[in-house]
Amino acid sequence: MTDPFYEKFQNELSLLSINLEKNQLEQFYKYYEILVEWNKVMNLTAITEMEEVISKHFVDSLSLIKILDDLSSEVYSIIDVGTGAGFPGIPLKIAFPQLKITLMDSLNKRINFLNEVINNLGLENICAIHGRAEDLGRDINHRERYDLCVSRAVANLSTLSEYCMPFVKVGGCFIPYKSGKIEEELGEAKHAVFLLGGKIEDTERFLLPGTEAERSLIKINKVDGISKKYPRKAGLPSKEPLK
Repeated sequence: MTDPFYEKFQNELSLLSINLEKNQLEQFYKYYEILVEWNKVMNLTAITEMEEVISKHFVDSLSLIKILDDLSSEVYSIIDVGTGAGFPGIPLKIAFPQLKITLMDSLNKRINFLNEVINNLGLENICAIHGRAEDLGRDINHRERYDLCVSRAVANLSTLSEYCMPFVKVGGCFIPYKSGKIEEELGEAKHAVFLLGGKIEDTERFLLPGTEAERSLIKINKVDGISKKYPRKAGLPSKEPLK
């Protein structure tokens, strides 16, 4: 592990009041190395500079603790929808090992990468599954099975809610990672969230440590069971977002 990586990461973690053991920091560094290596042969991320990976991937993923302050102690079952290169699910698993994490992505080659990271880092109680949210959201093994759904996927909040709310059990919540300017999007998604059994409880806005990037975390509680109509068939949530 190199000193610049260690120092920058520690400094930014301290702004989130997160303290990691040496072996956890080493796992993050190994994750960074695997990410950069695999990114040479497949498109995982446009962000590969060490400092940017720390701030915009690792610290951003862990910023969930700003809106869920018992993240370090509760044994949540979490599904990360559209995880891509493993964000936020893998950083959450490394930092808070008691969490039970399911990583979901629609591209099989990304699943291969995720399994390589999981095996290399010796992570337990975490798995990567291949599939589309519209299909797995109807699967009895995943529908309304999770305490928490998280996603950094790029989609408007109405579409993202239809992808993600079916996974959340009543009493759980869905927390999307969004950019700073979300007032209009929140207003447009309010009715869609209601149709999906949800209620917007809280929004946490902040500057991402180490950057000038504005971020928002939205806590959407699942207050009611979801209609069998949702999610609609593949493609519809993005083409015709619920209004």
